Amino acid sequence: MATQVHSSSTAPTSAPAPTLAAADPELWRYMQAELERQDSTLELIASENHVSPAILQAMGSVLTNKYAEGYPGARYYGGCQFHDKIEQLAIDRAKQLFGCKFANVQPHSGAQANAATFMALLNAGDTFASLVLSDGGHLSHGMKINFSGKYFKPVHYPLVYDAAHPRFEQIDYDAARQLCLEHKPKMILCGYSAYPRTIDFARFRAIADECGALLMADIAHIAGLVAGGAHPSPFPHAHVVTTTTHKTLRGPRGGLILTNDEEIAKKIDKAVFPGMQGGPLMHIIAAKAVCFGEDLKPEFKEYAKQVVVNAQALAAALTEKGYRLTSGGTDNHLMLVDLRAKDANLTGADAEKWLEAAGIISNKNGIPNDPRPPKVTSGLRLGSPALTTRGFKAPQMKLVATWIDRVLTSAGDAKVATQVRGEILALTKQFPLPH
Repeated sequence: MATQVHSSSTAPTSAPAPTLAAADPELWRYMQAELERQDSTLELIASENHVSPAILQAMGSVLTNKYAEGYPGARYYGGCQFHDKIEQLAIDRAKQLFGCKFANVQPHSGAQANAATFMALLNAGDTFASLVLSDGGHLSHGMKINFSGKYFKPVHYPLVYDAAHPRFEQIDYDAARQLCLEHKPKMILCGYSAYPRTIDFARFRAIADECGALLMADIAHIAGLVAGGAHPSPFPHAHVVTTTTHKTLRGPRGGLILTNDEEIAKKIDKAVFPGMQGGPLMHIIAAKAVCFGEDLKPEFKEYAKQVVVNAQALAAALTEKGYRLTSGGTDNHLMLVDLRAKDANLTGADAEKWLEAAGIISNKNGIPNDPRPPKVTSGLRLGSPALTTRGFKAPQMKLVATWIDRVLTSAGDAKVATQVRGEILALTKQFPLPH
């Protein structure tokens, strides 16, 4: 007797999947609270931004179900035909966005992109040159507690430390050249996490060529400005470029490596996989593709330009209120505020705490030659990318400066913080998160 087979019209249907709110109400409450926090506060952390709903959708997709070790057309698992297309799309868009020949979109973060580049281009114990963290560099640029300082030998070029010099607290390119000629590093690293001025990539390349070094540019902070034409590009000067995708690029949290050199590209690919990582995060790679597609649109250039305009408006307004900005201002999306000029006893830790109570999110940050420890600091790092995403223009940035000053000059007075919080709530309703 033949086995009976259900027809499509009579096949049982599965119940709809429970929503996250129903499946895990505790987690859902935390997520809703975080959404409310972001929606009702002013995000001034220079390394943060707000992504589009399309990017959120890509990150929360079925692509997370698949292992896709390897690269498009050369996977170690079956069933990757659509993942190949998605990753290739991300690669092609990244190359178009930055005007380069090769892109690796698999790094899970900017730090891992840096680690893969070190693995590809250096041997353990090799010397490289960079800016020290306390002057605006990054943890992965040679800190002793990080792989970059533990397995390689960093030498650090300085800023201009003479307060009477017109380029005070900016990169000292002459001193960098002398340092590199003396130590002969195998690689020179430029690009920073707390540096408010334009980077002269051509000058760094000239130094690299003179001392026989490779030039690596970590543009994690300024990548969106580069892509949008608001900051000079590291190409064609840099041999290799690393970046995150979640700061000014306004994409998912992840990393990216770019180059024009085919041999370097081959080394990078091997260093990322299998050197540093296993299976790529395909849902994040898809979100990177969405991000690069958004950044290729004409309106992104307007966004990048407005980021700089807004940062400079905030910087000018704070300066007028008696705050000192390191290097005297900003050329990009961020600024470092030396709080001591306003109040010798004011610390970055106190400023961060008081501002958050009023609905202004920032981060304490060391300033060059900061006498205070990293957990206290004399400075505050402020950035304009997230508020620009919400639609802020110069008038709103000046209002933000007024709120910052009111809170800080009150020494965190709870009554002042409450008043400012209410005013911020009213403004944020006019500038909702991307939706």
